Amino acid sequence: MAKGERRMKAIEGGRRAKAGEGEVRMETAERGARIRHVLLVILLLNLGVALAKIICGSAFSSESVRADGIHSLFDSAGNVVGLAGIVIAARPADRDHPYGHAKYETFASLFIGMLLVFAAYEVGWNAVQSLMSGESHVVASPVAFAVMVVTLVINLGVTTYERRQGRALGSAVLDADAKHTLSDALVSIGVIAGLVLVKLGFPEADAVAALVVTIAIFSTALSVLKDVTETLSDEARVNPERIRSYVLSIEGVAACHNIRTRGPEGEVFADLHILVDPDMSISRAHAIGNAAEALIKERIPQIREVLVHLEPATAQELHEDDVPLETEKTSS
Repeated sequence: MAKGERRMKAIEGGRRAKAGEGEVRMETAERGARIRHVLLVILLLNLGVALAKIICGSAFSSESVRADGIHSLFDSAGNVVGLAGIVIAARPADRDHPYGHAKYETFASLFIGMLLVFAAYEVGWNAVQSLMSGESHVVASPVAFAVMVVTLVINLGVTTYERRQGRALGSAVLDADAKHTLSDALVSIGVIAGLVLVKLGFPEADAVAALVVTIAIFSTALSVLKDVTETLSDEARVNPERIRSYVLSIEGVAACHNIRTRGPEGEVFADLHILVDPDMSISRAHAIGNAAEALIKERIPQIREVLVHLEPATAQELHEDDVPLETEKTSS
């Protein structure tokens, strides 16, 4: 029995020491600091892009360029909200929030989604009014084209950078904001196309381009709100079969079931039931539970906490290589 316990301790220590088998875990405070840095850089870029578009759109009477500038301004507002959400989300767990404050990042994403809905309404309403009035004073100048092309390149660069950081840090806010900025880039392409048509003698094309902007913004809003709903509704975050395969690799585990995961993408909580020999000592069973927790966290870094419930296995279960899982919803 003592030999078995020593072996379990060695397994736990060995798994923590092995490099390359799992991604590097990142503490909540460090993750929050990195996300704040990304948002601050993007905030400054978005403000510059928004001001350039609004000034250019107003100077040359281009509704679509001005509308795109308003959209970019909402990008900046989203960055500010994201920063506030991350500051709160980085706080450690306390008595009133025993699971931590990670969902405040989700609430920040929700606010960004609502900003996008409002932006779609603002841009769409102005475009409809322009079409109904039949008046157009758009000047498709070389300056307007230059401003739109430069800001488009900046938006594409920001989107790529933010998306990569969002994936690396498992950040819902960065992911939502990257989608927001990508929609801005797509909108800019539509605006440039509208300016080209105006130059060719179709002045109403500017307002039509603004309507295309509206559709793009609203589509992005739905995507962001869908992601938020997945977190707030406690949708499964990790395929239970993946967790189960890791747990069954531990010596002494007879079976594993009732695997559940929930929470924000970067702060996942998991709980599961592990079946062991009913004659096993409490200390060894506890060591198996600790080994399972350590292995899951090592292999799936976004999982921050694992709750293991130990159960005695039946004689049949002890001699089975596999125990069917209860039907569970899975997501990768």
